[in-house]
Amino acid sequence: MPEPDAYEPTERTVPTRSRERAVYDHAQVHAILDEAYVCHLGFLRDGAPVVLPTLYARVGSRVYVHGSTGSRPLRTAGEGGGEGDDPGLKVCLTVTHVDGLVLARSAFHHSLNYRSVMIHGTARRVTDPAEKRLSFDALVDAVVPGRARDSRPANDRELAATGVLRLDLAEVSAKIRNGPPNDDPQDAELPYWTGVVPLVSGYGTPIPAPGLAPSVALPDYLAAL
Repeated sequence: MPEPDAYEPTERTVPTRSRERAVYDHAQVHAILDEAYVCHLGFLRDGAPVVLPTLYARVGSRVYVHGSTGSRPLRTAGEGGGEGDDPGLKVCLTVTHVDGLVLARSAFHHSLNYRSVMIHGTARRVTDPAEKRLSFDALVDAVVPGRARDSRPANDRELAATGVLRLDLAEVSAKIRNGPPNDDPQDAELPYWTGVVPLVSGYGTPIPAPGLAPSVALPDYLAAL
């Protein structure tokens, strides 16, 4: 049977407010994930919530999260925060893009245009050497596509010092808001500017590192940015 093209909504992935903004389509969810660099990883540590910003990369139906072997989520995953033979770590991973400032006539209706993704699941440490190298390449290419093949691969010592968590994309939802302010009809004649201020991100001119040999040209994949 063909795979479904949308994630199945669950009690945790259906918003309590503005349900019409929820999106479960694979293509839209993956596009939001692939455009960002940093995720926020939430989990419990000694009964208290912890949220860490960290680099991540999506490969197919999985997300890989970077960290050192001594980091809290890597240590906690080893201690077991899930269920079964490989308990892993129960987490909530989020990614957000802010696309615009929504300025309404009333203070109450000010908002943001945004795209966000929330993933619930159990993260597990990557221990297979081949999968770990694959995840390393994906994490490097998540920063700049094409960079993994244009840099020295991690050696055994570096691989041992760096931990990676794997999180399957199963319980997933996106939430998107776009468009103008939602002013109340009775406020339509108020003399206040209203509209959207777009937020745009971009790339500056690459700055060579000190000591870079003049003979080393700027790679095409960086010039293309």
